[in-house]
Amino acid sequence: MTDEQAGPIRVGLIGYGFSGKTFHAPLIASVAGLELRAVSSSDARKLQADFPGMVVHADPHALIAAKDIDLVVIATPNETHAPLARAAIAAGKHVVIDKPFTLDLDEARGLVALAEDRGLLLSVFHNRRWDSDFLTVRAAINAGIVGDVTHFESHFDRFRPDVRDRWRERSGPGSGVWYDLGPHLVDQALLLFGLPDQVQASIATQRPGAMTDDWAHVVLSYGERRVILQASMLVAGGVDRFTVHGTAGSMTKRCADRQEAQLLSGMRPGDANWGEDPDPLVIHVANGQREQRALPGDQRHYYFGIAAAVRGAVKNPVAPIEALAVMAVVEAAFLSAKTGATTALALTDRERDAAAHAVSSATVQI
Repeated sequence: MTDEQAGPIRVGLIGYGFSGKTFHAPLIASVAGLELRAVSSSDARKLQADFPGMVVHADPHALIAAKDIDLVVIATPNETHAPLARAAIAAGKHVVIDKPFTLDLDEARGLVALAEDRGLLLSVFHNRRWDSDFLTVRAAINAGIVGDVTHFESHFDRFRPDVRDRWRERSGPGSGVWYDLGPHLVDQALLLFGLPDQVQASIATQRPGAMTDDWAHVVLSYGERRVILQASMLVAGGVDRFTVHGTAGSMTKRCADRQEAQLLSGMRPGDANWGEDPDPLVIHVANGQREQRALPGDQRHYYFGIAAAVRGAVKNPVAPIEALAVMAVVEAAFLSAKTGATTALALTDRERDAAAHAVSSATVQI
């Protein structure tokens, strides 16, 4: 942005389904320096019940073309991410895309190249970097509490035995639990351990009537270290969100971050107790067991970073090369599940070096 554009960054949100309504709109509205100026939605009544007087575009391309929009946020079905992002970048807009970045590496590479050519910010909404559970476990690993990590498990398990009529659960490009939850699990793993040597995966459709995958088990290999990523729709009662074993002990984090539940309950970002997590980290070492208070989470920091990055004050909070690396793992897992073989990441040497540098230097501040 130029000095003449020192006012609020004017944001247009495309999509007001679960992600747009629950996460993007309230987070954007809570960040000084961002102004939610317009939304593209097919349900103007629902939107204006939450944001009276908000400009509503039925056609996302009308929002993209609007001259009073600086930043376009895309929170639409996964198969539309790449075409909408291409249109927004071509129109000279900065772009945030909800995860997954795209459906495959080729689409992702095309968007990265286009944004670089136009000199525009392109970022992916990996908001789970700012979850209390992940921040707590990451700090403990970095502090060496369990020594060198040998075994790491990360679960996004739910109990939803009934198949719902929504695009995420219908058969089609970009649907299924691995596209939905896998990018969160992968992004966190890459921040902790970098790029894996190999990926091995099993992906299944388990619920009666399910039309797309609803169970995924993915193993990332780092030499002898194993990182296990698990997502399921048939886990009643839940399991530990994180389990970490190392050369000096083990630790578990039972419960997940509460920000999604807080948002669904009507809490607004920044309210009293926002992001607080009463569930402690449990640490097992040679001299016994102890508990450590969980760090608070705050997903607003993603959009704090976006506002500052658009102005050129800080680096992009989730750089495109980091999201590209996530897509490489997501794609490798699908290939491994299909072939039954262990799979390497389909990154070029240049992409691998850039991604390794980016994830090693990524900062996740609260």
